[in-house]
This record gives sequence, structure tokens and C-alpha cells, in this order.
Amino acid sequence: MSLIYIDFIDFLKLNTIYNLKIKKKTKSNQIIMSEKLNKIYQQSIQNPEKFWQEASNDIFWFKKPSKILNKSNPPFYKWFEDGVTNTCYNALDIHIDQGKGKKTALIYDSPITGNKSKFTYEELRSKVSKFAGALKDQGVNKGDRVIIYMPMIPEAVIAMLACGRIGAIHSVVFGGFASNELASRIDDSKAKLLVTASCGFEPGRTVEYKPLVDNAIKQANHKISKMILFQRKDHEVKLNAPNEISWDEALSNAKDTDCVEMSSNEFAYILYTSGTTGTPKGIVRDIGGHIVALKWTMKNIYNIDEDDIWWSASDIGWIVGHSILFMLHYSKDALRYYLKVSQLEHLMQVLFGKLFLNIK
Repeated sequence: MSLIYIDFIDFLKLNTIYNLKIKKKTKSNQIIMSEKLNKIYQQSIQNPEKFWQEASNDIFWFKKPSKILNKSNPPFYKWFEDGVTNTCYNALDIHIDQGKGKKTALIYDSPITGNKSKFTYEELRSKVSKFAGALKDQGVNKGDRVIIYMPMIPEAVIAMLACGRIGAIHSVVFGGFASNELASRIDDSKAKLLVTASCGFEPGRTVEYKPLVDNAIKQANHKISKMILFQRKDHEVKLNAPNEISWDEALSNAKDTDCVEMSSNEFAYILYTSGTTGTPKGIVRDIGGHIVALKWTMKNIYNIDEDDIWWSASDIGWIVGHSILFMLHYSKDALRYYLKVSQLEHLMQVLFGKLFLNIK
């Protein structure tokens, strides 16, 4: 497998900046949109450093960057290389600091089980902070890789943000993927720990995750140190101590954990292409550029404002759902994300895959 670095300035070359709230496609509106698009595009091309420096002012930095773009080794550009920030802080803590902790951050709505729940920023941060402590208790530290192989449940979101909180590099693998596919990603990422669940529910069937994970671990040449498994109600499975522990057990002695300060060019995550056109390729995104680009995208691509609700059908194992999930918190205040799977998934991937450079 190989790692691919994607420069987020490519977002601006897509010419797909739309105002989704315009109800009437009148000639005047089209002219206004065209003029706005051309102005933004020209600014980004003529002076990209100034353009993205201004955009970078819209996120939280422990240390604001003074070096905006280092293009000495193309195509491996470095953005905001002396900046210091944290993904999880931008997702949760900053909103609480601004007095918006009681606002809804996440809505979980399962069409399969019928379960529904809402989490405020304070509630979500509490869960993320505690699970970050659980990861550290299991030996996960800054720079370690963690594979998340889970269904679309709130715990998958919590695990992702917890990794970001302590500086671990997460890699979400589509829940229910075949054992050999999971094994190849374990080998390539050299993951230290795997987070999974006892099962996932699909229309008409239950997908047992534990046998798939067990087979993947056997197949993989690289051996993970620990597994944390979330036991779903009425679908508990037997775990083999001490290397396998339940989610609740991992949390039993965990302490709240603060965000660590991360260099802008340290890795946020690794996501793999599906492999349908060859060997799966690991897509790596750095922290600073990822946050800035996604925060900018939510307003300028989707025109999302405060208290708007964002819904996505895509699984977080794919870049479409994964980055949209991260954008949920980067956007203004109470942007919400529906964890919901439907027949729209393929359509959403077709429409949004191009925007997020989803390489299959």
C-alpha cells in the first residue's frame, strides 16, 4: 500500500461553490453566484497564502501560524507548518468555551433499531474526554495508530474524537468489511489498538463483528496490542482477557483527558481507498490544513449557518462521511449530524465524492 497526500487547495479548482439556500434560480441570482465564485476563485489562485491565512483565522489555534505555505518540495506542500492546534478542541471545547455547551452537537437516529438520542457539546466532550483517558490507559499515545471498525453508532464518533484529543492517528475501516480487507489495513497502518463492536445491524440481518475481527487478526502479520469492544444490547460476545476488554471496562478507571497540542503538519487520520482498482491506498491528512479547509467548506460550499442541521447518509469509513462528520463540529455552533444509512448513500457519494476527492 502507498500513502497519498492531497493538497486541500484543490477544493477551489472544482468550480462547485453553490448557495444551496437560493430558492429561485433567477438570472440575477445566477449572475451573482457566478461573480462571487469567480472572485473567490481568483483570490485563491492569485494569492493562495493570503486567502488561506484569512481562512485560518476562523479556527482555534494554541499558536497561530506565521508560515502559511511551504512549497519547497512539491507536491508535498506544508500548510501552517508552525501552527499548533487540536482537532478535538476545534470540534468540541471551543464551543463550550464560548458558552454554547448546552446546544445540541450530535443526533443519533437509527432506522434499523429505532434508537434515537441527542448529545450536547458538554455531554459529548465528557464522553470523548473519558474515552481518551481509556485509550491512554491501554497504552495509546500521541502518534500511535488506532483502527476503528464499528457500525454507525455514537461510540464510533466518540472514538474518532478521542483519538484526536490525545494525538493518536485514527483509521476508520468500514464496519462489516471482510476479514482480509481489515487485515490489510492493520498491516499497513501498524495499528496499536483496535476499537470495534459486537455486531452491526443491516436491513434483514445482523453482522457479527467479532468473528470477522478475530479472523483479520489471525491473517495480519502485524499484531495489535489491544482490542476494545463495545457490547451492543442483547448481542454480547465473549472476550479474551487481557488483550480484549469491553468498552465499559475500559472506561471503568479512565480519567478525563485534556487535548494535547498538535503541530499543524502532524497526521489527523489515515483512510484507505476501497481497493476496487488495485491495492488500497492510505490517504493521509494533516491536522491544520484539514481543519481550515473543512471549516471554510461548510459555509462556502454548503452555506451552513448556525442551528442548521446537517444530515449525511455516508458511512464514516469512507472519506465522504468521515470528513463531513468532522465538519459537523467545525461549522458554526449547533450544526448536527445524522448517523443514518439509507438508499441515498450511493447518490450522496456520487454527488459529494468529487468534492472531497474520494479516490476509489
